[in-house]
Amino acid sequence: MGCLKALITCALIASLAQAISMGGDALEDRQESCAQIHLLVARGSTEPPGDGQLGSLAARIIRAHQGATQEAIDYPALLNPYSTSVRAGTAAVLNQLTAYVRRCPNSMVVLLGYSQGAQIIGDALCGGDAAGAGPVTPPMDRNISDHVTAIVWYGDPRNVAGKPFDKGTATMNGIYGRPPAQSCDRFSNSMASYCDRGDPYCAQGANVGVHLTYPSRYDIAAATFVNQKLASPTVKF
Repeated sequence: MGCLKALITCALIASLAQAISMGGDALEDRQESCAQIHLLVARGSTEPPGDGQLGSLAARIIRAHQGATQEAIDYPALLNPYSTSVRAGTAAVLNQLTAYVRRCPNSMVVLLGYSQGAQIIGDALCGGDAAGAGPVTPPMDRNISDHVTAIVWYGDPRNVAGKPFDKGTATMNGIYGRPPAQSCDRFSNSMASYCDRGDPYCAQGANVGVHLTYPSRYDIAAATFVNQKLASPTVKF
């Protein structure tokens, strides 16, 4: 009986050791599958699922960083009903960024947003109100948002003129200008928001063509900005 008990004890110890080893291997595999740089891309209104016009900027960044990965924000990108789409998009940014950071806590994250895509990223990071339709959502937990190394927006409807991160020629606020209570100022060092005069959405202009052509004007500058931030991130985690 004593011998049998000893054999059972040894078997249990061996099984436990194997389980611990397998768990460690699984954790190591997960960490190894994480890219050093990961892009989250939020397309503009009415664009089909995927990267939309931001695909060219994402490609430039990825070419400069071997092994970088990307994923598109999964949201409706509808113009009507706009507020419903914004609510869904804001939640999608929060959920996808949180999931990635928890899985890959040592990665640097880049956020790219065009038009409504810029708005949902801003609302997820800084707080929002679904284009005034409510409900008000709080800013993202800094334990998650501090993993964001660089942010680029094209044609943000919540643009506020005169911010330190503003790029382009616009001098007017967007149609849903971001209120002080939802300010994104704490991201100033890692953000570039491109908005040009005449854009109907980010500058209350009358030229839709301005809104649709940011990639041709700014992809090179935006990619350079992102690459500089990735070379010397301001947040260490």
